[in-house]
Amino acid sequence: MTRPTINDVATAAGVSKGAVSFALNGRPGISEDTRRRILETAETLGWTPSPRARALSVSKALAVGLVIARPPEILRADAFFPAFISGLETVLSTRGHALLLQVAEHEDHAAYRRLVQEGRVDGVFVTDLQVEDERPALLEQLGLPAVVIGPHLGEQPGPRQAALGVDDAPGVRAAVRHLVDLGHTRIAHVSGPQHLVHGRSRRDAWSQALREAGRSEGPCVEADFSAESGARAMATLLDLPEPPTAVVFANDLMAMAGLSLAQSRGVSVPDDLSITGFDDIEISAHLQPALTTVHTDVVAWGRAAATRLLQLVDGVGGVVPDLPEARLVVRSSTGTAPHRRRTNR
Repeated sequence: MTRPTINDVATAAGVSKGAVSFALNGRPGISEDTRRRILETAETLGWTPSPRARALSVSKALAVGLVIARPPEILRADAFFPAFISGLETVLSTRGHALLLQVAEHEDHAAYRRLVQEGRVDGVFVTDLQVEDERPALLEQLGLPAVVIGPHLGEQPGPRQAALGVDDAPGVRAAVRHLVDLGHTRIAHVSGPQHLVHGRSRRDAWSQALREAGRSEGPCVEADFSAESGARAMATLLDLPEPPTAVVFANDLMAMAGLSLAQSRGVSVPDDLSITGFDDIEISAHLQPALTTVHTDVVAWGRAAATRLLQLVDGVGGVVPDLPEARLVVRSSTGTAPHRRRTNR
């Protein structure tokens, strides 16, 4: 059986070869009805272009990159990146672009230079933004389109860049207000690394919410987002002369480990200690007690980031759509402060 060609698709759809190319690459210039008809015709005929031939025809790699710099023991348990990559792929796969993933234990600027020199990607996603991060300037210098993902992005992106400003502060503030409403006065925080923008922004949101509520800032322990560090941080807090009655964790993984550590020491959650997390990973709803946490739609972040990066690659204008705001999901790991409960008896 002869394999169908682009000419066969064009003829069957009643369009030119150029229109087929436009539809396949998601480029403007044809109506949505025409694009849909062409794609349906291609699917009916069983035609798919050769990735190599397609890349040559458009002078592009037809791939985008994501360089993740995290230690393996942290990355393997992190629920963020699987969800984020899932969102990326919902867009990239329909546009015929591959995702090139590189994992390094430490930040390696040379990795970006190699990607450009070897022509392996048309653009990149920048995650885990650091305080005074040099990567956006480097990528602008290299001429590589980039979407920078992170909270409170103060600097204006370069002409080849877009910022996906994911604001996690409202969720953290909501967690603190929830604990204040329950009568807690000693509210601690287990933060992420303070050299990471989202680690610092969540700590700042915790601190600001306490000030707004007229509460003194409780103890804060810096951790690294891993379960082990969450358990260590909880042990440190419980060993204080006056332990907190509530702890706001910067992610669910640390919160779950901290909850387990507290229970192993005979601390009742939430009777003696209330705990909140951040991320709302699937298992958080199935713990005993179920974890009160901040829900974020990371898949939507991935979709928005991929859509905007492909626009930059194609030289097409566009804006990042409004993303769902982080919101607090109240479950059974938080309860009335012990002193208020005793007063009400």
